[in-house]
Amino acid sequence: MILTVTLILVVIGVLFLWRRRRRAAGTFFALSVLWTFAVGCGPVADWLLRDLQAGMAQDVDHWGQRNVIILLGAGTLRGDTGAVEPGMAANGRILRATELYRACKATGAVCRLEVSGGDAAGLKEPEAAVYSRTLERLGVPADDLLLEPRSMNTFQNAQFSAPLLAGLHPDRVVLVSSAFHLRRASLYFAHFAIEATPVRADYLKSSYDWLPQASNMYMADVALHEYIGIARYRFYNAMGWNVPRVKAS
Repeated sequence: MILTVTLILVVIGVLFLWRRRRRAAGTFFALSVLWTFAVGCGPVADWLLRDLQAGMAQDVDHWGQRNVIILLGAGTLRGDTGAVEPGMAANGRILRATELYRACKATGAVCRLEVSGGDAAGLKEPEAAVYSRTLERLGVPADDLLLEPRSMNTFQNAQFSAPLLAGLHPDRVVLVSSAFHLRRASLYFAHFAIEATPVRADYLKSSYDWLPQASNMYMADVALHEYIGIARYRFYNAMGWNVPRVKAS
């Protein structure tokens, strides 16, 4: 998305140059350079991420009597052995969900860990099944795992989690994902009357430099994706295109 904006500015500049409007062309070429430096050197990424990730806790302050921890997927890939495994971005989420599960169990309460994610990568195996194998190796008993293997995006994570939670009647729901993702995810879960406590697994931080860095461009791109997702959700609600909102009982 960041690169797309840069290319659009350059293309507009080329079109103006073709029409022999050199001053306008120079303006758009200068804007493309300014945009690249503003994003790549850190300020734009820092600004976009700051509010997006603000207030996301790393832990749970107290547990209920019946708890469900929901782990949101972050992709899968086929490794060099041919087996499907969690993507790089998923490992921090899996670790944080495991830590929370152990902390919850230590209180003596009922604790279940739901893994939500379908086969978005088209590898013939849903994220929920792939992640559950890792969770079991980390010591989470299969009896305490709930698998939601149908969702193909964050909105469906919430939509398909709702009936699972309805059958469990938890008094505490904890939502685990990356810090940048939790604001949008919480919004979607609230749409289905799921009041969840967001807990972050990882946190993105831009780095300031004199020259553009690919990492800053990536982080700005990630943040823009989240803001666009939030705006699209609100627009779809206004147009009546979303699944109807579930009212809290």
